[in-house]
Amino acid sequence: MKLNYAFFLFLFLFSLNTSATTTNRVTTSPVKESWSKRELDSANTAKHVDYLSQEEKNIIFYMNLMRLDGTKFFNTYFQDFVRDHNKRMQRYSNYKDLKINTYDSYYRGLREDLKKVKNYALYYPDETLTFVALSHGKDMNRRNLAEHVSSDGRSMHDRIAKYYPNRAMAENLAFGFAKGLDNVCMLLLDKGVPDLGHRKNMLNTSYGLNTVGVSIQPHPTYTYSATIDFVGIPKLKN
Repeated sequence: MKLNYAFFLFLFLFSLNTSATTTNRVTTSPVKESWSKRELDSANTAKHVDYLSQEEKNIIFYMNLMRLDGTKFFNTYFQDFVRDHNKRMQRYSNYKDLKINTYDSYYRGLREDLKKVKNYALYYPDETLTFVALSHGKDMNRRNLAEHVSSDGRSMHDRIAKYYPNRAMAENLAFGFAKGLDNVCMLLLDKGVPDLGHRKNMLNTSYGLNTVGVSIQPHPTYTYSATIDFVGIPKLKN
């Protein structure tokens, strides 16, 4: 069986700085032992919300761990992902194309970028922004879309600015993965995306992006889509 590599490619990031223009258990791997309880608890900002699924919460959790300590994330959870991903891809005849190669420029570039990440501001969930992400995910499922423009012609900016006008904002879309860790790691790797837009989004510090809405939805072509919407809210209190 041959799987088209496009299954794992993500759309280019469209981001805009508009200022300038249930207590569920988090699913973690054995490498959690190298993270302190304080770090794990701190990253779990979506722990108590009831409008996200566990894997949607995990997207926020893993993005936060990455922002707390990029090198540690790369050496632990990201390596877990690479090992599991490559094992899953062995079933396909074009395995050499699908596997994550540690000599690949995207892999090496991510390692260098994450070395700079330490104690970045965390992301906090927002129900309204999650509604925006959910609506777009459902729209893509109904219309078999895989882009930032909705079926009614609205852009990411149109959809988010309706509720958060005059804010810095951005959006990441990922396709083909149901699990939070897989979505986060593939967006960070950003293989096949020349401008590394998704990675830059999650590593951003200059726009003050601190609030997120997340939705994982079924998709007719890619099985799953994940929509992550970001907004910067000054003096956010949690």
